[in-house]
Amino acid sequence: MSQLNLGVIGAGNMASAIIKGVIRKGKIEPENIYVYDIDANRQSQLVNQTSVTPARSNSDLIKRCKIIIIAVKPNVYKRLLDEIVDSITKQHLLISIAAGISTDFINKKIDNRCKVIRVMPNTPALIGEGMSVICSNSELNKYESKMIHSIFSSLGRVEMVDEALINGVTAISGSSPAYIYMFIEALADGGVMMGLPRDQAYRIAAQSVLGSAKMVLELNEHPAVLKDMVCSPGGTTIEAIYTLEKNSFRGSVMEAVRNCALKAEQIDRRSNRREREETED
Repeated sequence: MSQLNLGVIGAGNMASAIIKGVIRKGKIEPENIYVYDIDANRQSQLVNQTSVTPARSNSDLIKRCKIIIIAVKPNVYKRLLDEIVDSITKQHLLISIAAGISTDFINKKIDNRCKVIRVMPNTPALIGEGMSVICSNSELNKYESKMIHSIFSSLGRVEMVDEALINGVTAISGSSPAYIYMFIEALADGGVMMGLPRDQAYRIAAQSVLGSAKMVLELNEHPAVLKDMVCSPGGTTIEAIYTLEKNSFRGSVMEAVRNCALKAEQIDRRSNRREREETED
C-alpha cells in the first residue's frame, strides 16, 4: 500500500487530517499523495507542511491516482463531479466524506463509471482521535475494503454501517464534536461561576470529558454503570444528575441528534430531487 497513489481533492481541515494521519502512520509515502485545491494558497500550505505532491488540476490528479478522496463541501459536489466525470474510468474508486451526499447521487452524476464508497470521519481526526464510519459496500473487493480501512484507521477508530444509517452517524459522530465542545464550555462556565480561573476550568473540564470517554471505550462497561460508580447516596453528584434530568438534559441531546439526522436526510433528498429535475429538463 505504501506504493499506492492517493489523490485528495480539497486541502481543508479534513483533507489535511487524512493526509497527515496516513503519513504519520506510514501507510503511504508523501510523494505518492497528490492534492489539488482551487485555493492555490491553501494547497501550497498543505504541500509545504506535508511534502505531498501538488496536482495542477482535478483532472490531472485523477489521471495520476486511482483512489480519490473527495474532501470538499457538499454544496460544491455537483460542480466538481461535472468537472471530473469525463476523466473517471472503471479503475477509479471515489471516496466521499460529505454529509448529505449519497452514493446514489454521486453514481448518477458520474454515470456509474467507477466504484463509490462513503465515509463519515469527524474533526478529532485532526489529532488522531477521530471516529470514521465506513458505509459497507458489497461492490468492493477485499483489497479495496482493507485499503480504505487502513487509510481511515490512521485517523483513529473505524466502524462499518449500512449507508441507510449514515445520517444517524452524522448526528452522533460527524456533528457531535460541536455539542461536546458546548458541553465542555458549559462545564467550564460553571467552574468560573464557582471561582475557578477560566483557563484552568477549560483544562479540568476537557480532561474530565476525555477520561470519561476513554473509560467507556476501554472498560467495556455500560455508561449507566460508570455513572452509578460516581453517584454516592445523598451526595453531590446525584444532586447534579437530578438537576440535569429535571431540565431534560437527555431529551435535549436526543432531540438534537434527531434534528441533525433529519437535516442530513433533507439535504440528501434535496440533492437527489435537484438532480432528477435537471435530468428531466
